[in-house]
Amino acid sequence: MKKSIRAIVTVALVVAAWSQTAQAVVYPLPPANSRLVGENLEITVPQDNKLPLEAFAAQYQMGLSNMLEANPHTDVYLPKPGSKLIIPQQLILPDAPREGIIINSAEMRLYYYPKGTHTVVVLPIGIGELGKDTPMNWTTKVENKRANPTWTPTAKMHAEYVAAGTPLPRVVPAGPDNPMGLYALYIGRLYAVHGTNANFGIGLRVSHGCVRLRADDIKWLFDNVPVGTRVQFINQPIKATVEPDGSRWVEVHNPLSANEEEFNSRAPVPLDITPAVNKIISDNSVNTQTVDQALQRRSGMPVDVNGQDSAAQPVMVPENSNAQPKEEPLTPVTPQGINEVQPGQGPAADAPADQAPGTQPQAPSDNNGQQPQAPSDNNGQQPQAPSDNNGQQPQAPSDNNGQQPQQINAPQPPVNGNGNAAANVG
Repeated sequence: MKKSIRAIVTVALVVAAWSQTAQAVVYPLPPANSRLVGENLEITVPQDNKLPLEAFAAQYQMGLSNMLEANPHTDVYLPKPGSKLIIPQQLILPDAPREGIIINSAEMRLYYYPKGTHTVVVLPIGIGELGKDTPMNWTTKVENKRANPTWTPTAKMHAEYVAAGTPLPRVVPAGPDNPMGLYALYIGRLYAVHGTNANFGIGLRVSHGCVRLRADDIKWLFDNVPVGTRVQFINQPIKATVEPDGSRWVEVHNPLSANEEEFNSRAPVPLDITPAVNKIISDNSVNTQTVDQALQRRSGMPVDVNGQDSAAQPVMVPENSNAQPKEEPLTPVTPQGINEVQPGQGPAADAPADQAPGTQPQAPSDNNGQQPQAPSDNNGQQPQAPSDNNGQQPQAPSDNNGQQPQQINAPQPPVNGNGNAAANVG
């Protein structure tokens, strides 16, 4: 019965992906003793493709780092026409409470567990660059939300941009040229989850510490996440699970560079195997060679380390003549930053800090703003959860409200193996 349900849902996934239905990526929650969800997809790059990998990442609701981990030999500027791309939509839920928002910097994904729906919404994010890091061990909450936020650069940012010969205004007004985007969720008193006015950077370390999302995704969060929602920042490059059938899975991402030496090195960043992960992969049933390969490969996709077939086979998406992403002009990249909280100003000015003593994050500032199109979110109502009693797989990946992904007409910043943009755009 389980296999027949899985087959039915797989067909639904392929049809939905082929038709590019606009929906958030929503997974039904598995039982409490299970954390493996979703299916990987396989697509064919159109023969007349002239678009970069970012266009396909946006089409299937992925970050650029997710696509590069799953497709390490793909040309980031121009994927080869006719080649295959894996869309890594199978994942292991983070080792964290299934509550509110979980932000895993290591895999550059945001997880949102809407109350009462038995679902989880997974969205790709951009995070802070080296030295301006997004928090990695912090629990707080959504203090406030604002549509059409203004951006007030910090004094340090003003100094940086004056030194670079591109001085900033004291306040950047709301609108499509605002690097904060058109929607912001203020986290604690110093950080925000917000949009972007650049059409690359999701799945990269490019911000001043805040979390950025594509325009449709931040609009969806703004409409659906209540003020007061719990937010937890974590850093889990390795996730592992023991499933109810006894299978053991491990999902390995490239860890974030911790310093300039690691950032500039061609050697892989060392992996830290936590006691919880070690307990799962050190069982006698585990194939140590498969584990070693997974730790070396760092594909960002779950690997069955004690089964006969270690690699989950992706679901093939039929070629579609309308699958070629739409060409659009490049959105200019502008500086990024969160509103600097001034006494009596800003949405979080009256909100108390919500972090433990000694864990106050650094004051960041990040991001962006194009006009977001309204995602398929039932007119701002609580997201429609797929049934969670029949083993369904997630709904079709978002494709920006039925529109084709945006074209990047200029080269994207080169990316190293640690998810770092080689050029600072923040």
